[in-house]
Amino acid sequence: MWDFSIGGALGMMVRTTPFIIFRMAVYFGIALGYILVTGTGVGIGYGIGGFGDEEFRATSTFWGGAVGFGLFGAVMYWVREYILYVVKAGHVAVLVQLIDGKPMPGGRGQITHAAAVVKERFAQTNVLFALDQLVKGVIGAITGLVRGILTILPIPGAQQLAGILHAFLRIAVGFIDEVILAHAIRTQSTNAWGSAKDALVLYGQNYKVMLKNAAWLAIIVYGLGFIVFLVMLAPAALVVYLMPGAWAAGGIVFALLFAWAVKAALLEPFAIACLMQVYFKTIEGQEPDPEWDARLEQMSAKFRKLKARALGGDRQQGADTGDLRPA
Repeated sequence: MWDFSIGGALGMMVRTTPFIIFRMAVYFGIALGYILVTGTGVGIGYGIGGFGDEEFRATSTFWGGAVGFGLFGAVMYWVREYILYVVKAGHVAVLVQLIDGKPMPGGRGQITHAAAVVKERFAQTNVLFALDQLVKGVIGAITGLVRGILTILPIPGAQQLAGILHAFLRIAVGFIDEVILAHAIRTQSTNAWGSAKDALVLYGQNYKVMLKNAAWLAIIVYGLGFIVFLVMLAPAALVVYLMPGAWAAGGIVFALLFAWAVKAALLEPFAIACLMQVYFKTIEGQEPDPEWDARLEQMSAKFRKLKARALGGDRQQGADTGDLRPA
């Protein structure tokens, strides 16, 4: 089946409890922000609707909620780099320390220590964000290999099957970019671009093992996420009921927000801990394969960009993030 230890991953989460609490505060705070701003928009729309008939009130209430939701979404778009830098990369840093058996600070000191490690490896938020976007692009290219292999097989319906499998794997590999960042932190390299390049080559030459485990984790994580969504429908409906005009679409939207918060705060770090176990165990004693290096360079423009920055070394650490268009 899978090659990770669920008990080992849960143990890592327990030992990083300060970070789990921090993640919960951040992600549930974001969900609450969406609800409050959306609720404010609903209230304003409902008030404006008082100047018209019932149909006008229903329409203005809906658009008030939609505008509030969109405005808060725009704010979150601008702070996404900070969340990646402080929350996600920080938690990866302490998980790496656990895997290597190094002493772990407790309490708030764990978060402070992680922030120092991340800052040492990635001087600025835009550097880490640019690196993460390039890594995601290369991972997408590797995942596309599976679709390419299936489409040339003489199997009836192979193209349709390949499309479905590719869509599933794109979801499944959503956690792997943080495992690649974990390698950059673990190697303690001063050239984060070069470390990520090597990590991607190692991932590519072991893609069958990694994709298999990522697929199992996608089933586990999104299955649990769906259960959370169903459980959260009732409290979400209550929140909507308390809003003026009882915004009809709000129940499903807020239940999705609650489920997303649980996934981001609890389920994602579990999946990352599992994949880190598999990745570091699989690549132990391996060196990046030049053939895979050449293959990735041929198939992915983002790998070529990453490789160019790796060859630039430390000079690229403070450089502009550049063009991050899809490969």
